[in-house]
This record gives sequence, C-alpha cells and structure tokens, in this order.
Amino acid sequence: MTRARRGRSGRLQKTPDPTGATEDGDSPTQAPQEGEEGAQTQTQDDKCPACKDAQGDTPLTVAEKEKWVRCDACKSWFHWRCVGEGGDLDALDKWFCRPCLDANPARLITKKPPARKSARKKTQRDYAGLNTGQDSDPNRWLRMMEGKTIKKDPFRRMEGSEVGIEWLDNDESAMKEPVVIESQEGLGMKMPPPGFTVDDVVESLGEDHPVEVIDVATQANLPHWTLGKWAEYWNTESSKRDKIRNVISLEISGTELADKVLPPRIVRELDWVEKFWPSTKRGRGHTYPKVQLYCLMGVGGAWTDWHVDFAGSSVYYHIIHGSKIFYFIRPTPANLAAYEKWSGTELQNHSWLGDMCDEVFKVELKTGNTMIIPTGWIHAVYTPVDTLVFGGNFLHSYNVATQLRVREIEIATHVPKKFRFPHFSKLCWYAGERYLRDLKAKEEFPPRVLEGIEALAEFLVSEARTIERGTDSAKRQAKEEVPGDRIKDAPALARELRWRARHASGYSSDSEGRGSRHSKNKPATNGASDHTSNGVGNKRKRSAADIGEDTTELFRNFKPSGWERVVERPTMTESRVVKARRPREDSSDWAEEWLRGGEDAAAGEGEEVLVERRRDVIIKVRRTAKGLERQTVERVLEEWQWVGGTSTSAGSPPVPAKAEPADVTMAEDHPLPSQTSSEAQGSTTMGEVQVAPAPGADTSSSGSLSEPVNGHSDMAETS
Repeated sequence: MTRARRGRSGRLQKTPDPTGATEDGDSPTQAPQEGEEGAQTQTQDDKCPACKDAQGDTPLTVAEKEKWVRCDACKSWFHWRCVGEGGDLDALDKWFCRPCLDANPARLITKKPPARKSARKKTQRDYAGLNTGQDSDPNRWLRMMEGKTIKKDPFRRMEGSEVGIEWLDNDESAMKEPVVIESQEGLGMKMPPPGFTVDDVVESLGEDHPVEVIDVATQANLPHWTLGKWAEYWNTESSKRDKIRNVISLEISGTELADKVLPPRIVRELDWVEKFWPSTKRGRGHTYPKVQLYCLMGVGGAWTDWHVDFAGSSVYYHIIHGSKIFYFIRPTPANLAAYEKWSGTELQNHSWLGDMCDEVFKVELKTGNTMIIPTGWIHAVYTPVDTLVFGGNFLHSYNVATQLRVREIEIATHVPKKFRFPHFSKLCWYAGERYLRDLKAKEEFPPRVLEGIEALAEFLVSEARTIERGTDSAKRQAKEEVPGDRIKDAPALARELRWRARHASGYSSDSEGRGSRHSKNKPATNGASDHTSNGVGNKRKRSAADIGEDTTELFRNFKPSGWERVVERPTMTESRVVKARRPREDSSDWAEEWLRGGEDAAAGEGEEVLVERRRDVIIKVRRTAKGLERQTVERVLEEWQWVGGTSTSAGSPPVPAKAEPADVTMAEDHPLPSQTSSEAQGSTTMGEVQVAPAPGADTSSSGSLSEPVNGHSDMAETS
C-alpha cells in the first residue's frame, strides 16, 4: 500500500493505515518529528532522492502543502512534486520509484478501485470518465452503440385474440421470442385510457408515496424521492430539467390505481403467483410476490442499460402514451455467459454488450402497443419521448430451466436481494406441491411443461439437500422458504415430485448420483405410447439393445465392460386348466397369499381355472479375465381366468388379470461355477421369478434354459 506522510505544514496528507505499518509487515515508518530531533532530522527527511540540488530548497507558498510518497519496493520517500508528474496521490494503491520499475518490469503502479455508488448495479465507477465529464453525460449510452450492427427484429406481430393457451399448445415457438400486439383488443386486459397522465398516478397514490428514481447518466438510484417531487420534475419543460431521470420500479399492487389495471388473460393463466400462491394469502395486508403491476415513467432521453428481469421472469408491457425502443439479445447459453461476465463489472461502464454476443435486434413500440417478453431475454430500453407504461413480471412453467439459470447469474454477480424476485423459493415450493398433486391424479401436461416440472423438481431437491446437509445458517434460511401451511416434509415432496416427473416424461431412474437420467423408454410397437400420457400404462417388450449395455454413468471415468453377444430365445407359451379357489370377496389377504405363491389356493380344490403362461428368456455372454461369464434373464407372466366368470364384485378387491414384474438384476461380483436355470415345477404364481439352481442340481426338467459353456462359468440374472 502506498504511504503518504506529513508535509511541512504538519497536516496529514494521506493516512490509510493509522499504525504506519507496511503491507510487507515491516515496522512503521515515522514521519519527521519537530522539536528535539533538531535540524539534522528535518534536513534528511526533507531531501528526496529525486530532488535536484536546488529544487529541494525551493520555498513553498502557503497554498502548497508538501506531499510525500514512499516506494513500495525500496521504502524510500520522495516528494510527490518531484515524481508525481501531476497525478493524484490519493488515487494511488501501489507506487514504485523509477529505479525500482527499471529493475523489475513486472512491477506496476496501480490505483485504488473506485467506491461503489449504487446499490442497484454494484458497478465500479469510471473515474477516468468522471475527470473528463463523460460519466455525467446520459447520451454516452447512445454514442456507445454508434456504428454497431443492429438488426431489424424478426418477431411476430399478433392479434390479441391469438395470444392464448392454444397458441402455447400448438406452436413450438410460443413464449420463446418476444411478440408485439399492436392493439389490446382481444387480449383480455384492462388499462387506463390514453389520456391518463402522471398527475393521475399521483392523485391515485398520493404525493407522499415514495418512488425509486434512477439517474440515467450513472444508472444509480436517487434517494428521498416522492411522487409529488417526481410530478414536479415531470411537468418541467424538458430543456430546463437538470438531469435525465427514470422510474421503472413503482409497484402498485393493492392500491387504488391497481383497480384500473388487469394483466392480459394469458399472463393470468400462466402466472405462478396467480396459479399456486394461496388466494387467502394474497391481497392487501399479505406478504407475497408483488411483481404483477408496475407503473413506469420515463422522460425523453432516458436509457435503461442491459439487463435480464429478475429470476428470468417474463414481462408484459403496454404503452399508455409515448414511445419506447427495445434492444434484444437472445438468451442462449453463450450470450447469458457473456452477460454474466459483463454485468456488475468495469466492462459495464465502457463496453457495448452487443459486441460480446451474436446478434442484437431492435423493436420500436408506440402508443397502444403491447409486448410480451419471454424468459431470460437480455434487453436495453431507450425512451425517445416522455412515456407512461404499465406492465408486470410473471414466472411460468414453459421455461423453468432458463428462469433458474438467470437466478444463478444473479447470485454469481451478487445482485442484492432487494432487486431479486421476492419469495422465489417459497413460490417454487408452492408450485412443486401443486404439480405433485396433479401428477398423482394422472393429469396430463404438454412436453414443455413436463420439462419445466423436471427442472423445478431438481431445484427443490437441491433445496432439500441444503435443509438436510447445509450449514446452520443455510439450513435455517432454506427452511424458512418452505410454506408450512402446505408442506410438512419438504425433502420427501421434492424427491417424489422428481420421480413422478421423470416417470411422466418416460424416464425410469430416480438416482441422485451423476448421470441419473436413464434413456427414455421407447414407445410400444403398437403406437400406444404417447408423449401426453405421462408414462401411465406404458408397457413394452425389452429388446436386446435395451438390456445389453447400461449406459448410465454410475461412477465418473468408469465404464463397465459390454456383453459380447446377447440372444433372446423364442417366447414360450403354455395353457392348462387347473382347479383353484377364487380370491375371497370378504378377505383382504388375497394379494399376500398370491404373492407368496398361491400354493394354498391352487391345491387341487376349488373351481376350474384357465392358466395361460408366457416365458421370455434372454442370454448374455462375455469374456472375463478368468474365463467366461454368462447371464440368463427370465421373465414369466401368468394370466388366471376362472371359467365360471369374474371373481370380484362391487366393493371387493380386484384381481388383476395380468401382472408384469419389475426387473431384478443380480450383482455381478465375480464369475460363478457353471450354472443352469430351469423352469420351476408346479408354477402357480402370477409374475413368478425363476432362479437358476445351484451347481449340480437336476436340470432335466422341460424348458432347460442354458448349458455349460466349455466348462467355464455362467451367472444367472433373475428378472
């Protein structure tokens, strides 16, 4: 750290470290003392190595206070007037004298980082710009994009009646790009008339209502503004306004003015707050995410720098009177990464974000236009004339992954909580609880919504892990976000939601480990599987490819050896008539009896029953270090039909006609001695699982499945 000390006036010029200790930990360097030290000390200290013979003796005027600076390498003191070359000593962080710089070119003279002026953006101030007056010029934003490539927007213009849920279900591009609705007719929204003014806003909310005002030149918040003061500024002739200012965050929910504004119909149908936050906990007097109704007031020349709306929320935007010009950048992974690098850093002061991204589009809106901005779109806004706007933000289920990605960027760039989506995690828990109930009820969802539910479930599982294994403060904060009125066991809910979402999407695994998502189940050959069926009732025959090589990554950098050959034997079917007792209507133990094997029921007593039996066998072989390894997978399905009719009546437990067991895989610890598997005798169970007998067992019964391979080992896998 550069040290400055007292001059001849005795005034302390710069004292960042009151002890005088250096960064290197050496002893404090004392400034020259008056009195008993005498003239010798004063002469030594007043002489700097850079002084010329006559320069050090040049008397200073009263206005000139001597400043000293110490080299951070050799620790020698110099007159700042001898070495400073007219620079600002107070702005220095590290300073080296010329001999030390020449001795080691790696040394650099550095300046202190500028103090942050705004709590909103947390940007570093451009002091070079301040010295030249650039920072105080609001038009520098426009000059920055002079000569830049800006494309005409390709976005769709729609009629209000076209913007609905049907549009989302039938158009894959819906809510993926901004859309412009030139007339509000058919949108199902309510807005004040075009003659509505800022004075009307003040009358509705009151002159003393606080409002956050932004200084356009610095993009910093200005404290202590009220609507009355803002109206006075607004009504001032533009040429007489001292600065260009902007209002973009006046939320009006629960006020008299809110009764004059109703968001578009599609916004109300998608908005998570409207759908999932309990209606009894919304409205006046309740704490909930109030982001649906904003009043924006910008004067001509106002500029809002590049940003993404909090938590990647979508936006509806209606112009009462005036005009706005939007500049858009797509929320691709590369563009979002560039935005994260640019946001909140020194780059923000002197760099055009468009130079770091692929494309920039320009959209112009005028009085009466409405625009819907989808999730995550990066945008900047210019106001050519005084403009009054009403709009709002909303989260929805059609792009949850991007919403969560933007939230990660906010955390990484240290956006203050004040400027993040309020009660975001709690709203996600409410949404997850509702979707879990819907999935349990077998409700069908479009593929995009299912993808959103999956992403939501992964986020909630991460929150559950924080509750279970986080630090004390993290646990406490995560628990506070769980709505206790709806959710009693948050971790269990999160994991069940993830399992059901994956199952509905066609996935079969719920592992929390790396690579937990298995390949999607292939549709049945009869075409019965459908993407909207949520996986309910999808049965299919496993192919050799399905069971050949498990591609799930159980461990990083580990790949199990594959099977060299997989053979599926022809399906064997058998029909026979036996006598067995029907399940008793007044008994609730019938299922347990048949799961045990059903020997008691099929003991030769009872009514005649037709038993149809089907067996599928798959054999897999591969070489091992000690020989060969063979697995036999056998699946048996039985259907029991009593000749006299059904066995159940209203109110009795049903007997399923078919039951297909889940796959069971034996652990492959090591090759076993030569084995065979045979069909069990007296098969009487539904979904019976066959296990290969131990070595030396009798394999002479019909339906022998395997034979020894050259005296080597084979291992049976039951399913």
